[in-house]
Amino acid sequence: MNVEEIIKTSKKMPLESRTLIHITLVHNMIYELAGNALKPFEVSLQQFNVLRILRGQKGKPANLSTLNERMVTKMSNTTRLVDKLLAKGYVDRSVCPSNRRKVEIIITEKGSEALAQMDKVVAETESNIVKHFSTKELEELNHLLDKF
Repeated sequence: MNVEEIIKTSKKMPLESRTLIHITLVHNMIYELAGNALKPFEVSLQQFNVLRILRGQKGKPANLSTLNERMVTKMSNTTRLVDKLLAKGYVDRSVCPSNRRKVEIIITEKGSEALAQMDKVVAETESNIVKHFSTKELEELNHLLDKF
């Protein structure tokens, strides 16, 4: 990926700017590819993330605050994401018996089955995205990104 070609500039950019633009372009490419992989399931990346968080709860309900804390992409519209998953039958929502102000969300069997199918497609997409990297290079890249 040549940053200068993509943003159509012939001007030499400062290394810091070029690096950050490059990271943004790579992020956008990854986001688009992963989003396209989930299109057949009619689920967004954020909805996929919510389902994975709920699966990680191992049958224990989560509330909106828990989902917000654990989301890869932080956002304020978690309620809307849950509503969409509820409409698909992928999650159930109920009022907490001990605290009526708290809403508990749990993944359904249908949601778990759909997520298992999504996992396969996303794993294949992720493998394709990083196919030009060796394991050592991926470890090094992660080490460098940890410095942020």
